[in-house]
Amino acid sequence: MDDGTAPAAPPVLSTPDNHIFEQPGLAVDFSGLPRQDDEQLKITYEIQRTIAEIREGRRKRIALQFPDHMLPDSPRVFQALSRGLRAARRGPSPASKVAADNGLGEKMVELRVTERNEEDPEERLFVLADTSYGACCVDEVAAEHANADVVVHYGRSCLTPTARLPVIYVFTTPSLDVEAVVEAFSAQYSNLEEKIVLMADIPYNHHLTPLAAKLKAKGYSSLFVATLIKDPASPLPNRSVPTDGDALRQWQLFHISDPTQALLLTLSSRVDSVHIYPTNSRDPVVNASSTAMALNRRYAILTKLTTVPIFGILINTLSVKNYMDILAHVKKRIAEAGKKSYTFVVGKVNAAKVANFSEVGGWVVIGCWESSLLESKDFWKPVITPFELELALASDAERVWTGQWSSDFQSILEQARSETRYISEEVQNGNEVNDDDDDDDDESEPPEFDLRTGQYVSHSRPMKQKQMSAGKSQNGSTSLTRRANGDVATIGGVASPAAEYLKEKRTWQGLGSDFESRYEADGSMAEVKGAVIEAGRRGIAKGYTVGGSEAQH
Repeated sequence: MDDGTAPAAPPVLSTPDNHIFEQPGLAVDFSGLPRQDDEQLKITYEIQRTIAEIREGRRKRIALQFPDHMLPDSPRVFQALSRGLRAARRGPSPASKVAADNGLGEKMVELRVTERNEEDPEERLFVLADTSYGACCVDEVAAEHANADVVVHYGRSCLTPTARLPVIYVFTTPSLDVEAVVEAFSAQYSNLEEKIVLMADIPYNHHLTPLAAKLKAKGYSSLFVATLIKDPASPLPNRSVPTDGDALRQWQLFHISDPTQALLLTLSSRVDSVHIYPTNSRDPVVNASSTAMALNRRYAILTKLTTVPIFGILINTLSVKNYMDILAHVKKRIAEAGKKSYTFVVGKVNAAKVANFSEVGGWVVIGCWESSLLESKDFWKPVITPFELELALASDAERVWTGQWSSDFQSILEQARSETRYISEEVQNGNEVNDDDDDDDDESEPPEFDLRTGQYVSHSRPMKQKQMSAGKSQNGSTSLTRRANGDVATIGGVASPAAEYLKEKRTWQGLGSDFESRYEADGSMAEVKGAVIEAGRRGIAKGYTVGGSEAQH
């Protein structure tokens, strides 16, 4: 069975000579982006609300985080915030209460201005021009480098709870032709009593209320507007759910703007159907999403990893709340399965980074719920989420694929805490929880086979095999004992499958590893001449010279 994840050729791990001075990654062209006037800029980036929250929280060092496509507006946003904060800091004393009639039958609202304070220090703003991780996440690491006490995050966000710094979210307000959406909605749903959840990508969420009003005026009676909540573990991530008691599976979902792949898989596994109204097309057409093939592909990937002996854990965030808890849980689950794990802290994950560790058979990403799903044929080994790891480590009898999918690891932590509480209660009630049976039955366990290739796998649990071998050697007996298959090398007394892989399979093990000692017939060591030392490249990047040549390269 081929899930289409294996690349046709190994990934390119070096830069071609003719690309040495080129910037890696995709170039972003800002020249064709429309320029907003000052008033529209203040509305789009919610300048007044941002100033009010900064002043209310008495923030003095403010980090402004922009996604790539908004960076051209960052200088103007910086200037608008600076001028507004300066004006608020030098403003007059609070005015007395005003409630005069303005001639139109409306009352003038009291305007409260911050009291002038000569000792009030000036606020300092910093623009985070590049994020350490995904643009949807708050980059607390970069903000702390500037000693910021608050982050203003612009654009769409995953709303993952942060670990240390408070956040002011500015989702921006892109325009939307609501009448066109009503027309497309009516063409898709002819039954006026159909149960439908209205949902939108976060920047378009403010359009849902007027959209629902127009649809109800046309006769739709069973609409539910999903409002924003900061809860990625919600059945509809970061959204409220219908409260009428009906199962979510009975509802259809109408989504404005294309959702991320992680969100789409989550929604498709929890509602009856998903229809998407694209916002990046001149002639948008509502499409019914189908994720059956994607879910089957994910199941095939995790099935492939059931016999992998070594896992790599990619920490793709340092800002998400409880990321250390899920790291400890993942390492514990891998160890309990008799497998080995190695932890790596990375920024933006790419195929070249992870392909450097060929001994790792599969990768687990710990990050925000949106960025943890990495699907690309360029990756040499599969990359999965903590939720998928739980299924991959389960036995063949326990592993049940129901079609449900989740990218948020908070539910995994809650389940682990519930199991811990259950065991504690059993111990308090006098019931012993015996885990020694697994160790006794190691030799009698059935053989393991790769379900994709049908081949027998003898080293899928190297850590249990090492423990079994160590236990036999420490029993003080002088009788012969069988050496456990898959016994691996140790470093500091701890089993290291990576060291075993280095010794057995890597053809190059570092400088000098290919040097062979030569001996004469009488047993003495022969004199071996080393390589001649030559002058290498010298100069600056603008033009190198090689050796004694004056020609520049």
